[in-house]
Amino acid sequence: MSSLGADPTATSTSTRRSAPGRSTAAGSARGITLLGGAVLPLLLLLAWQGATSLGLVNESQFPSPESVYLAGVDLGQRGLLGLYVAISTQRVLIGFAIGASIGLVIGAIVGLSRTWNVLLAPTLGGIRAVPSLAWVPLLILWLKIGEESKITLIAIGAFFPVYTTVAAALRHVDRQLVEAGRAFGLNGVKLFLTVQLPAVLPSVVAGLRLALAQSWLFLVAAELIAASMGLGFLLSDSGNNGRTDRIFLAILLLAVLGKTSDAVLGLFEKLAARRWS
Repeated sequence: MSSLGADPTATSTSTRRSAPGRSTAAGSARGITLLGGAVLPLLLLLAWQGATSLGLVNESQFPSPESVYLAGVDLGQRGLLGLYVAISTQRVLIGFAIGASIGLVIGAIVGLSRTWNVLLAPTLGGIRAVPSLAWVPLLILWLKIGEESKITLIAIGAFFPVYTTVAAALRHVDRQLVEAGRAFGLNGVKLFLTVQLPAVLPSVVAGLRLALAQSWLFLVAAELIAASMGLGFLLSDSGNNGRTDRIFLAILLLAVLGKTSDAVLGLFEKLAARRWS
């Protein structure tokens, strides 16, 4: 009887009151995750500083954190550090956008069509096995030493993770789900966007994250050989001049930029999951 006489507004009020609690708990969990993720880098930094301060390592080969910081300050004051970061980031984003877009389209074609899978998959599988550095002399010969060759190499690196994950995921979409979409009159692109793409969304985002990481790897391959600016060039030039402090600086910047860009894609994954759920 008491349940029959309960005020429905009390239930909705209780639900509204519990929502902020869940939001606070989720925020606390994210904060704990961030703090936990910072523990190991801080410990490594302390160990690094301790090893150099105690003279346990040769500072000409393993510079102290202070030396790396001062190298960054020096490049920043000369207007080079921000320029190198901006140029490398721009190359990665453009190459990633081109390669990932093409990978999504070709992956969808191969994953949805048995005929195209037979025609394209073996050839693309062979091309995928070609190391990144093997493309460099050919791209320089075709496109010369310019932005086109670098962006093309990065696009190649971004293409294959997206293509592979999307094609594989689409082959395993629940057939009953597809048939239900067709029963509602969905076909072609509408069926893909409404049913099949949401079904493989986690795989698509995973492929994009792998592609972005691959883009940074291919960026370094491009800039190590054929560049006069950028973080890859900073690595190469510093190695030729024996500036290990700048080498460490470039490596740390690449790590930070790679992790930051991956975190942005992780945020996109959450937003996309809410959009398609």
